[in-house]
Amino acid sequence: MFDKFKDLYKLQKQAKEIKKKLAKTHIEAEHEGITVVINGEQEVIEIKISEEAKMDKNLESNLVKCLNKAMKKAQQIAAEMMKGVMGDMNLPGLGS
Repeated sequence: MFDKFKDLYKLQKQAKEIKKKLAKTHIEAEHEGITVVINGEQEVIEIKISEEAKMDKNLESNLVKCLNKAMKKAQQIAAEMMKGVMGDMNLPGLGS
């Protein structure tokens, strides 16, 4: 039983390390002249809108599409990072 607590502590420590890495990871997505940069924790870092995109009547829709694209990339990166940690653990009820 003590081994399970050690495993859980190890998992928690690795998750914190991954969270730090994700905060420093920047993901960029582009769509129709809009560029969005977010970090791995899905926080928006920067939005750039070209002059042409500013004049587009679909600006709001294109911005939403660009943000969604960036978020999806961030989720994929986070899932890949966590897969390595979860694959090492053998804890009942946590998808071992």
